[in-house]
Amino acid sequence: MKPLSTITVASDLPDALAPLRDLALNLRWTWRRQAADLFRSLDPAVFAASGENPIAMLPQVSAGRLAEAARDESFLARMRAEVGDLRTYLDSGRWFQRTAAGAQGSDGGASIAYFSMEFGITPTLPIYSGGLGILAGDHLKSASDLGVPLTAVGLLYQWGYFSQSLDRSGWQQEEYRLNDPAELPVEPVLDGAGEQLTVSVSLPGGREVAIAVWTAQVGRVPLLLLDTNVGSNDEQARQITDRLYGGDHEHRIVQEIVLGIGGVRAVEAYSALVGAPAPTVFHLNEGHAGFSGLERVGRRMQSGAGFSEAVAEVRAGTVFTTHTPVPAGIDRFDASQLRSYLDADGSGLSHLIPSLPVEAALALGIEEGGDVFNMAQLGFRIAQRSNGVAKLHGAVSRAMFQDLYPGFDVPEVPIGSVTNGVHRRTWISAPMDDLYKKALGDVDISSLTDWSALSTLTDHELTETRDGLRADLVAMARRHVKDSWLRRGADEAELAWTDHILDPNALTIGFARRVSTYKRLTLMLSDPERLKRILLDPERPVQIVVAGKSHPADRPGKEFLQQLVQFADDHGVRHRIAFLPDYDIRMASVLIAGSDVWLNNPIRPEEASGTSGMKAVLNGSLTFSVSDGWWDEMKDDEAGWTIPTAQVEDQARRDAIEADALYEILEQSIVPLFHERDARGMQHGWMTKVRSSLVKVAPRITAARMVRDYVTDLYLPAARAASAFVADPALAGEFTAWKAEVQEAWSQVAVREVILEGVQEGTVAAGSELTLVADVELGPLRDTDVLVEAVLGEIGAEDEIIEPQLIPLRRGEDGRWAARFALSAPGRVGCTVRVTPQHPVLASRAELGLVTTA
Repeated sequence: MKPLSTITVASDLPDALAPLRDLALNLRWTWRRQAADLFRSLDPAVFAASGENPIAMLPQVSAGRLAEAARDESFLARMRAEVGDLRTYLDSGRWFQRTAAGAQGSDGGASIAYFSMEFGITPTLPIYSGGLGILAGDHLKSASDLGVPLTAVGLLYQWGYFSQSLDRSGWQQEEYRLNDPAELPVEPVLDGAGEQLTVSVSLPGGREVAIAVWTAQVGRVPLLLLDTNVGSNDEQARQITDRLYGGDHEHRIVQEIVLGIGGVRAVEAYSALVGAPAPTVFHLNEGHAGFSGLERVGRRMQSGAGFSEAVAEVRAGTVFTTHTPVPAGIDRFDASQLRSYLDADGSGLSHLIPSLPVEAALALGIEEGGDVFNMAQLGFRIAQRSNGVAKLHGAVSRAMFQDLYPGFDVPEVPIGSVTNGVHRRTWISAPMDDLYKKALGDVDISSLTDWSALSTLTDHELTETRDGLRADLVAMARRHVKDSWLRRGADEAELAWTDHILDPNALTIGFARRVSTYKRLTLMLSDPERLKRILLDPERPVQIVVAGKSHPADRPGKEFLQQLVQFADDHGVRHRIAFLPDYDIRMASVLIAGSDVWLNNPIRPEEASGTSGMKAVLNGSLTFSVSDGWWDEMKDDEAGWTIPTAQVEDQARRDAIEADALYEILEQSIVPLFHERDARGMQHGWMTKVRSSLVKVAPRITAARMVRDYVTDLYLPAARAASAFVADPALAGEFTAWKAEVQEAWSQVAVREVILEGVQEGTVAAGSELTLVADVELGPLRDTDVLVEAVLGEIGAEDEIIEPQLIPLRRGEDGRWAARFALSAPGRVGCTVRVTPQHPVLASRAELGLVTTA
């Protein structure tokens, strides 16, 4: 019999338990074990069935159980303790207030708006796909822990990213699940009239798109989530925020308009509502939010600034982080398509961003040739400070974007680096966290950089803990493999073997990340028979657990994934290699904790950073990686193993050489060391390496370190630069006029003659002083407009000065520029003189792309 209608029965929280909802709505519970345990203890079965989502769980707990808990003094005491702990956390001063603001000479008034296309905070808020989102989530958590005054901006996707399964052949299948805001840890932002706050953007055809604003509270940090699924919008507009990384270029453009332009409007409206200062620094986490810079330029122009003055002001307070080391990873749009969005009526002034001159704005992102708009180029041109996400990635980015700064060698391209990090409290397992507390004390270690006390952990403690974590991983993997086969069409009766796959005592290698070709998931399959021998060794067994999603449009990535699955299915190794579908934060937390070795073998230098291995390190896993991303700068033979990079051009040959090195290190070093145990089962040699990794590497890979670096190196300098324009309203006009004058006069700048005094027949004794004198013509420019420098350094293989030393020259009474210096190291040294512009507003001598050399 079919029902006439359906109703949802939900339990109401008794008044005594009302604080549970407040605890659930602040996502700090995701990294505080005691809070999560409180919800679990209310009803373990319902908590598990809800996906460990307190917001979805609470209405499903029976009224009887809620009434019982409301009378349970023990439960109420725990709840009150958690409420009190949260209040103390939110109200107490943190690192930023105690240290950063004062040490940097700031009044602490800096406020940061952080824009990202995705945020990976918890599986209960599924608005992330992979590394970029997880990094953003960890950034917010650590900013909260450190007290950084930050407001985040993202999109509330109706369907989020896809859930992954496999068909019988091992081919990835995608399924999307609807996100119901009522079951998410979000609340509508209410305006002064008690209605949900909305902002809007104008699209071609006179379409006004309303954007509803929600908030998720991440500790101290509010995350504003923008949603176009609003009743007043037409169906096309409602679908703008439907899926993460779905649709075509046009869909991506309108999503990025909503994120960037709508995001600026939302964060300013929100700040006014809550009485907070408007942001002074805007951090763009990748180029997706680049349009936020154009919106801010348009706002300054509406207040009377010219375009160049507005750009100068906006640049001063903008930070841009690039996350890709390959051009294919950058959003690039057809310029004419983008022009149709900015200038729908063809007037030359944008209807989307009032007062903005369209062609001047497009020029900020147009590639050479004029047909393609590059969001990364917009990011670099709209932000005065930019960075890659590891030291190597910074170097790669400087080479990629050198053309934006003509005349400057790669090392001087103004793109720095802040190496990524991971949020310790989120990613450390409970057993390892207990060991940290034993060694370091139960203290807030977000500002603690010396973890040497971890060296006191005993072999017994580490072996027992690591064995337990590995067993947990094996149990989880068995469940997921069985579930995967059921979804692939197998009958439960034929799956008894899944209860016995993997071995809790075998060396366990973890490999989990987005499945794209450059990450080389299948490098381990280069010699299938050799890999089988390693896996099936009866004396020294090895097993591999793999997880990761491939983008729905990435067919080569899907083919890699299928090859791996079919190898596991068809080569008699299904008990030694397991692929776990639908990789997410919850699965990752078990996989990274239970793996003994974390494998990473991308094509160097195409891994920008890679943070999955960092999470594994925190849990006592050892790193086995190509020298790429973060491992390139932190590799240590006492803390892991490095796969040598083959210096050959042919990629197939390179893969073969590096695969052979991978097998060799595994067979000769890793496997023997792991299986070396004493009579009591202790792994003395292995645990010595684990302790070394925990002491030497772990403190350097925390998101707390990362956020501190952003604050000191980027946020506070940007805040001071932005405040200079506020303090001096004439500064923007003066700087713009100065820049125009310098650009017009630069062709007249010349270095006519350079003389080195003290050199005899091209030779000088080490340590003796030299005098360098140069005749420099500046045309109409003043001495204060330029920086004249001697450039000294060793001569490289291509007769270029490498790792130059820069020595400022001063103009003497005779009108010539001179400096005295000594050359202490013997060798062949090159010398030249160059002139670059200088001005207090400039953050880098390369900003204007103007340089004259002798």
